Parts: sequence; structure tokens; C-alpha cells
Amino acid sequence: MPNLKDIKRRIQSVKNTQQITKAMKLVAASKLRKAQQAIQQARPYAIKMMDVLHHLAARCNNDLHPLLDVREGQRHLLLIITADKGLCGGFNTNIIRKTAQYLKDNAQKENSLIIAGKKGNDVFRNRPVTITQDIIGWTKDLDYLKAQAIGENLAALFTEKKIDRVFMVYNEFKSVMQQEVVVEQLLPVVPEKTTHKDNMFVVDYIYEPDEETILDKLLKRYMTVEVYRAFLESSASEHGARMTAMDSATRNAGEMIGDLTLTYNQARQAYITKELIEIVNGAEALKG
Repeated sequence: MPNLKDIKRRIQSVKNTQQITKAMKLVAASKLRKAQQAIQQARPYAIKMMDVLHHLAARCNNDLHPLLDVREGQRHLLLIITADKGLCGGFNTNIIRKTAQYLKDNAQKENSLIIAGKKGNDVFRNRPVTITQDIIGWTKDLDYLKAQAIGENLAALFTEKKIDRVFMVYNEFKSVMQQEVVVEQLLPVVPEKTTHKDNMFVVDYIYEPDEETILDKLLKRYMTVEVYRAFLESSASEHGARMTAMDSATRNAGEMIGDLTLTYNQARQAYITKELIEIVNGAEALKG
């Protein structure tokens, strides 16, 4: 027979855990609203800037800017964005699995990593891969200037021909329930090819002072905006995943409390029945 004190202690323990998961869900929901608002504001700007950049880059030669230089080198750099904390479902696991698969598929190349987030760093620092930089604590103080520093560093490495391709691996925010792992090529910038049918509706911009100057400014801004957007996507995805995970944990704790309470009542009833039987048997023995 289960010990009543042990069952009661376990029920209280699960209740305490349920309070914690409920509080974490509320905190994640609050942070998600801010992160979701930030990414919804950033997306239209980033999309429109990419449209103008692709339109302009398609009109220019690739040798006009080093960030357009498509090389056949083997040196790949991956910026992977994970979280600093856990308890967010498969958020970190999916990023790590996707990165590991990419490294396996491209094992013949010289791969290196820039890792944002403690969880990703904890995994890959014990694996045979070069980590050129780790960015710990980005979720606390992420701002545009820090994204600009990262973007400028990546552009400098590419311009100096120390790396040949740059990719970002991050979770793109779809909804609270859905986040999609994306592997996006950041450098070199490859203009999208448009068909003749598409070109019928493309606006032919007039650039001042000239296309080359605007292209240089846009490419520098592109690096910062894309890196910043990827971090915003990851932030919203992390809070959404954590909110979903904590909601599930809270519901599971409620079910466990119900099961334990039923077990407690059954054990208590069995204990009372046993005592009654012992009392009746004792009374019968005295009569005899």
C-alpha cells in the first residue's frame, strides 16, 4: 500500500511545479507580445529593402562590390542562433540538429561557426568543429547596434576572402505554435532572377547620386538588417516555444495532480477499511 504521507508530499511537489510553469508561461506570453510586435515592424522594411537591393544588384556587375562576389571556395561560416536558456520545447534541439546535418552533408568543406546562445555553445564546443566566436546573453540586451557589429564583422571576413560563404541558421517565427528552422545564405548576395513576365510590372527606379554608391550603402545596411531580423525572429520563436511548452507542462501537472489525488483517496480508503476490519476482528475476539 502506498504511503499516504509520500503521496501527499508528491501532490504538493507537483502543485509547486505547476505554479512555476504557470508563472513561466505568463512571463513568456508577456515577452512574446513585445517580440512579436518587433518582428512584425521589422519584416516589411527588410522585405522592401531586399526587393530594391535585388533589383539594383541585377542591373550591376558582380565585380562592382565585394559582397556580390560569388566564389567557389570551400570555407563556409555558419551563424547559428540558439537560446541561452532551456525549457522551450524543441527550439534549441531543432537548430542543433539542423546545423549538425548541414555539417555532415558538407563535411568536405572547411566549416566554422559563430554561435549565439549558451545552449548551442554547450553542444558544439565538444564537437570537432571550429568556433570562431560565441555570443552569450544576446536575449537580454539585443539591439540594432550589436547586430550592426556582427554584420560588419561578417562582411569584413568575406571581403578579406577569409571565408567564401556565410549562412544563418535560425528559427523563423510563424505563430505561437509553429517555428520553422531556416538555413539562409547571407553572403554572397545573389540577386533573384526575374522572368520577362515579372519584369513587366517592375518599377525602374532612378538612383541618385549613382547606382554604385547606393548599392554600397544598401549592402552595408542589408547585412545589419538581415542579422537583426534573424535575431528578432529567434527571440519571438523562443518565447512562443517556451509559452507552448510551459502551457503543456502546466496541463500535464494538472493531470498528474488528479491521478495522485485519486491514488491518495484510494489508499486512504483502503487504510480506513483496514482499520475498521481490525477493530471488528478485535471486538469479535473479545466476545469469544
